[in-house]
Amino acid sequence: MARVSILLCLVLLITLGVVISVSFADNIEVKSTEHNIEVKSSEHSESSKKEKNVDHYSKHKEKGGEKVNNDQNLNKKDEKKEHDDLHKKRKSGDIVLGYDSIKSYKTDKVYFGATVGRVANRIGKAQFKLNGKEYKTSANDGKNTLHGGKKGFGDVVWAVTKHQYDGKKPHIVFTYTSPDGDQGFPGELNVTVTYKLVKNNELSVVMEAKPKDKATPVNLAHHSYWNLGGHNAGDIFSEEIQILGSSYTPVDGELIPTGQISPVKGTPYDFLQLRPIKDNMKDLKTGYDINYCLDGKAEKMRKIVELVDKKSGRKMELSGNQPGLQFYTGGMLKDIKGKNGTVYKAFAGLCLETQSYPDALNHPKFPSQIVEPGKKYKHTMLFKFSIVS
Repeated sequence: MARVSILLCLVLLITLGVVISVSFADNIEVKSTEHNIEVKSSEHSESSKKEKNVDHYSKHKEKGGEKVNNDQNLNKKDEKKEHDDLHKKRKSGDIVLGYDSIKSYKTDKVYFGATVGRVANRIGKAQFKLNGKEYKTSANDGKNTLHGGKKGFGDVVWAVTKHQYDGKKPHIVFTYTSPDGDQGFPGELNVTVTYKLVKNNELSVVMEAKPKDKATPVNLAHHSYWNLGGHNAGDIFSEEIQILGSSYTPVDGELIPTGQISPVKGTPYDFLQLRPIKDNMKDLKTGYDINYCLDGKAEKMRKIVELVDKKSGRKMELSGNQPGLQFYTGGMLKDIKGKNGTVYKAFAGLCLETQSYPDALNHPKFPSQIVEPGKKYKHTMLFKFSIVS
């Protein structure tokens, strides 16, 4: 089954054209160029549903949901200033992996830029119990459920309900309603994802969800693949990373947590100090794909990751309010044809997925993923970009 996604090309300040592109997935294609912003819808690839989705989207546009070819008057002086702020020697670059077309996103199987859910990461044996009832979820990773199942949130059409491309805080808002029983999960769930460009070259991503009338698990995550050297720069081994997580959740051969929480000290997972990713790669055949138990109090915003590419001079800092972080170095990427004809091989990009712990539904000692009716799930990320000397 094809996966539907979007390419949302944000550039930290929308007036910069393609200075730094950031790719996200939510089923709308937004391309920022030097003189305009083009918004295009993408429909589910199943031919039986495609026309229906097109009609729905057209109606949404008539109500003011989107505007295609929204021209912007750019201030060239400001553009030049911000360009210099973001890059060494005025060298720009696209720092996320992705595709050139919506068509490629529809068949994507590695979640380039996707918003994943209803429950991100893995659910062991595709089952869990809630309030005494056993639920079977859609198995799409062997016998387990990964990123919401066969038709998770990265596989559906979202609606654009708000957008602003000029002013002090350019932003775009996506919404989706997941029905009761979707992929085996209980209860209707209303979801909103807001991307906003804020001061100091920062990108804010806020994911919110509200159950309608049943308790349900919620664990949303953002799945961009980053390469600060550029999406076409090759592997990410030389990049340096700091992860402020003193412990991690060991996994079995199917990447399902064992239930233990172990310290990172003395293991290849110790990135408490900034160091090259490649330092301990020799000890891990397929690279990193592990959940960190983050330091600091969950639900409070705090810095959790620093990523540096000394060659390009780019630095990214990630702050968030979730208890966990999945660090994945793209070991399962294999000859994927991406942007501008680039072929992405293993380790071409890395994912930093703030989240609750994987398989928390089957481990009572892990932070709970259950959201009750009347309560709201809120997941906030802040990406800050700068240069290093």
